[in-house]
Amino acid sequence: IGVIGRSWAMLFAGGGFQVKLYDIEQQQIRNALEHIRKEMKLLEQAGALKGSLSAEEQLSLISGCPNIQEAVEGAVHIQECVPEDLELKKKIFAQLDSIVDDRVILSSSTSCLMPSKLFAGLVHVKQCIVAHPVNPPYYIPLVELVPHPETAPTTMDRTHALMKKIGQCPMRVQKEVAGFVLNRLQYAIISEAWRLVEEGIVSPSDLDLVMSEGLGMRYAFIGPLETMHLNAEGMLSYCDRYSEGMKHVLKTFGPIPEFSRATAEKVNQDMCVKVPDDPEHLAARRQWRDECLMRLAKLKSQVQPQ
Repeated sequence: IGVIGRSWAMLFAGGGFQVKLYDIEQQQIRNALEHIRKEMKLLEQAGALKGSLSAEEQLSLISGCPNIQEAVEGAVHIQECVPEDLELKKKIFAQLDSIVDDRVILSSSTSCLMPSKLFAGLVHVKQCIVAHPVNPPYYIPLVELVPHPETAPTTMDRTHALMKKIGQCPMRVQKEVAGFVLNRLQYAIISEAWRLVEEGIVSPSDLDLVMSEGLGMRYAFIGPLETMHLNAEGMLSYCDRYSEGMKHVLKTFGPIPEFSRATAEKVNQDMCVKVPDDPEHLAARRQWRDECLMRLAKLKSQVQPQ
């Protein structure tokens, strides 16, 4: 039970649901429960605990379970969070498929495995869906809901409603595609960022400033399509005004980068000036990132109508 599994447990408990944690290793369950207790206490002290229940009330809803059959008994939703390995995940879902009823939703946290491969051949395929969170899920609310071609519309609707109830922000991917939506957009940005650095147009640290002090400022509140809409007199005006210029620039984009070792070392050198790549510095920077995200989430809840 890693970061994603622990985060889901905390989110579901925050929504008032009883949560049972299952792992083949008992020590993993114990570690997860201990970590969740510490985390929830800190969140409560910081005034950032989700839901209306106290930390103790939420913790009382979370328990470990050594037996998978007992863990899923009476469940309305099962969220799988094992490592990103297709065969391992298929094995888990085949096991679940043989013991669940016709009502429970079987959901995977996978970030890139296609539902058509993941849920192939399952009896309960209509109840299967991908609910991909964004790391760290407790502070970033987006959840991508991706159906198998045979997923029932009610499965999508129920999962969407559940995610909203626990304070997350679900979005529907209408049909599966490699990388889903978030990673396709992320990889497009990474690809062009890499080319600009590799061609000596900008330093790695300055490249990151373009996002953190530029585009990212806007994108924390509105997306690229609404940005277009607002940057002219509506979308039609924007396309009339800028589409030719955009096409001209887009034609200059190069092929998919090779992500060569030489460029990776150059970028790493620049990154390590700010954040050395040893475990302690990386962990401290992640903690700082999470605190920033927690404050941003608070701000967004104050300024943005839900």
